[in-house]
Amino acid sequence: MKTKVVAVVGCGRIANNAHLPALTQIEGVRIKYACDLIESKAQIIKEKYPDKVENVITDYHAALKDPEVDVVYVLTPNYAHYEVTMAALKAGKHVFCEKPITVNYALSCEMAKEAKKQNKICNIGVCNRYHKSVEMLEEMNRKGEFGNIYHVYCSFRSFRNIPGLGGAFTNKALSGGGVLIDWGVHFLDLILYVLGSPKLTTVTCDTYSEMAKDMKSYKYNGMWAEDTKDVENGVNDVDDFVSGYVRTSGASISLNGAWAQNINHNEMFIDFLGDKAGARLDYCGKIHVFKGDTLETIDPEYDIPDMYLCEDISFLESTETGVHTKGHIENILESMKLLDRLYASAEQHKELYIG
Repeated sequence: MKTKVVAVVGCGRIANNAHLPALTQIEGVRIKYACDLIESKAQIIKEKYPDKVENVITDYHAALKDPEVDVVYVLTPNYAHYEVTMAALKAGKHVFCEKPITVNYALSCEMAKEAKKQNKICNIGVCNRYHKSVEMLEEMNRKGEFGNIYHVYCSFRSFRNIPGLGGAFTNKALSGGGVLIDWGVHFLDLILYVLGSPKLTTVTCDTYSEMAKDMKSYKYNGMWAEDTKDVENGVNDVDDFVSGYVRTSGASISLNGAWAQNINHNEMFIDFLGDKAGARLDYCGKIHVFKGDTLETIDPEYDIPDMYLCEDISFLESTETGVHTKGHIENILESMKLLDRLYASAEQHKELYIG
């Protein structure tokens, strides 16, 4: 692979915990810019990777004007995905944008159109498509090992874990939603991927925001992004619980998700129910296969490589080949449409058809 000159825009958790550790392992990657509105965040990354990160900036436009930069990683909060990605595409850069694509489906479609217009690769951070367990499930389904998968059930429920309460995570204008767009996007996207992208037909959904109506009195078990919370002056207008049902041209899908609930169990799994066999995926873990003909339970042994490293290598290679990989924005639009319609169903309190 030819040398890739990269600008990383957004130096928060997903940069520090996922993509920077991956990018610094890939031969031929130059991280010319680490950019964040809060300069100290970018500076921390440079100090952490002094031999890999060359410059610290606070205005991403400086990186877009640099002709050496050919790849931009957009790792900002949700609300900035659209603005930064569109600017990078128009500047002639390939873009990797973290999930969700944007805060809604309409803007996501605009982003896909711009990537096509500029003839640039735009991939979305759907890391689970690169998780070994998910790849195995997709292959098993493609080969017919489950027979007819008629239903998929997914649970992404946790106990009192609303992230950054009062900050960007719980402000709909900045995030686009709550637990459904934050956690649900991962679960629903990998389900659609495993099922082979069936046509969506109808959705029904209910969302709730019950656990932190009084933010000051909210007690929590844990809080991701606690440093961003603002319970004194912030906003909490997003869903902390969601329940939904989806019909497709193939399997039906039911889901329950909770950032916070008064049940002290984390239930993070997906069940694929087929007429020949079934499987449970422990989220970010391994699969358990249940055979109908032999009544066996099979727990295959396998290594799970770093999915972020696999995802980033695939994206960077596609910027050379031009091949649209499974993370390409055009392959993720249906997932965004599904989220959009689920939220619309909850708002309108009725089942909706998906055109």
